[in-house]
Amino acid sequence: MAASVREKQTVALKRMLNFNAPPLKNTAAEPVWKDLRNQLYESYYLNFISAISRSKLEDIASAALAANAVTQVTKVFDQYLNFITLEDDMFILCHQNKELISYHAINRADIQDTDMEAIMDTIVDSLFCFFVTLGAVPIIRCPRGNAAEMVAVKLDKKLRENLRDARNSLFTGDSMTAGQFSFQRPLFVLVDRNVDMATPLHHTWTYQALIHDVLDFHLNRVVMEEGMGVEPSPAGARPKKKSRKTYDLTAADKFWQKHKGSPFPEVAESVQEELDTYRAQEDEVKRLKSIMGLEGEDEGAISMLSDNTAKLTSAVSSLPELLEKKRLIDLHTNVATAVLDHIKSRKLDVYFEFEEKLMSKSTLDKSLLDIISDPDAGTPEDKMRLFLIYYITAQQAPSESDLEQYKKALLDAGCDLSPLNYIKQWKAFTKMAATPANYGNSGVKPMGLFSRVMNTGSQFVMEGVKNLVLKQHNLPVTRILDNLMEMKSHPETDDYRYFDPKMLRGSESSIPRNKNPFQEAIVFVVGGGNFIEYQNLVDYTKSKQGKKVVYGCSELFNASQFIKQLSQLGQK
Repeated sequence: MAASVREKQTVALKRMLNFNAPPLKNTAAEPVWKDLRNQLYESYYLNFISAISRSKLEDIASAALAANAVTQVTKVFDQYLNFITLEDDMFILCHQNKELISYHAINRADIQDTDMEAIMDTIVDSLFCFFVTLGAVPIIRCPRGNAAEMVAVKLDKKLRENLRDARNSLFTGDSMTAGQFSFQRPLFVLVDRNVDMATPLHHTWTYQALIHDVLDFHLNRVVMEEGMGVEPSPAGARPKKKSRKTYDLTAADKFWQKHKGSPFPEVAESVQEELDTYRAQEDEVKRLKSIMGLEGEDEGAISMLSDNTAKLTSAVSSLPELLEKKRLIDLHTNVATAVLDHIKSRKLDVYFEFEEKLMSKSTLDKSLLDIISDPDAGTPEDKMRLFLIYYITAQQAPSESDLEQYKKALLDAGCDLSPLNYIKQWKAFTKMAATPANYGNSGVKPMGLFSRVMNTGSQFVMEGVKNLVLKQHNLPVTRILDNLMEMKSHPETDDYRYFDPKMLRGSESSIPRNKNPFQEAIVFVVGGGNFIEYQNLVDYTKSKQGKKVVYGCSELFNASQFIKQLSQLGQK
């Protein structure tokens, strides 16, 4: 994948904005875009992000006839861009109307076959757009007997039909000339959210995933209220109107690119370092400015002046750079401080460490009941997440009497038990839940105290927060991908189905024809994904020289959004 799918999608969008001609490097004139109004313009170009159906096209034609505007509609284009790339190696299917293809929608007990078909068609339509944009026909692998298999079957059929139609195939001719792919085709692994229900509920410790968990973070934008501290306003006083601040966390932000996957303590330390460096540079500019006001004509002063002029010139020329640096430092100071407030007020380090131990079957240093009953540890939702992880990952379900004791403690803590109702049904009926997923032996090591961040002059008061670092381990989705990408035989994936849309006859098999390990893969979670899983795949890929992995999901949710869906499913 020489160019990332994000770059390819950007190129396609620019081409569309240039009336579907490749944008020319040297033209100053920008094409003008307007609203469709009553015959105000001489020509219209209609662009659809997905292929438009015949019936809708006929509707447009008859509307144009009725408005006497047929001659003005110059061209109609299908763009095949119906998905959203959030990172070079991450995409989601939609942001608006995501509840139509959510985990809740797919797993409702009362779902009709026709509803399920419609959901699967929506997902397949977007995945088809993804592969058209990527310019590659994948080899598809999926488990049996769940939504992921339904998507695989439909996608294989859609790709196959398009390849058969030689005249209109989207995978031949011009669209493919860019040689975007290496000779080997990519592997496309579909998995069902039900394969791992603990990770989406897990408290996390890396920067990007924490921001998504505790702040308002959508489509790479954080929205924060200024002064989010918990200061009560004096009695009778009008509450101060809080101003909303938005921050975009983009690929152009080098600090973000470097640290979005780092453990939080490391991020706080790095922000502090950046701040110290910036202050030193700022002081240098101030110092040079004051020297420039030198009086007197002696030789020493003159040579010092010319020397400093050169220094100041270079300092001033780097001023725009310095100001941009200051903007990014302020951004990360504000965002990281807001995250730290949550960590401290909710004891998220304690939750993270305890859940890691539950998931990796390590010995626990305190009892689950103690954390649930501790009024200072977390919100009712934090406690519920912790208990659900325990319930999902337990080899042996708790006895009825133990369960009653836990339920009482959860209710006393103000928890809503409906998510647990659903997880109990899920555990009883889901094949995948019969054997708890293996989360590897993660092992979280406390690293002693913070050096830099604990200095008194620091922005971040980290007292009482554990300095935890993570050991690399593969989560279930990463492990499944690794088995299939490396062609490993493993009971978890040996039964996965195999589809090759380029084969003339759709042969049913789980026997891969290709025996070589794949260099490029896309893993897609039907039913929703999260940044913890994404980060785990990124870390896995870093350890594999020359391999490329893209993560996709039908929707991106944080634990709070996921637990709401479980709650709706579990309402009696």
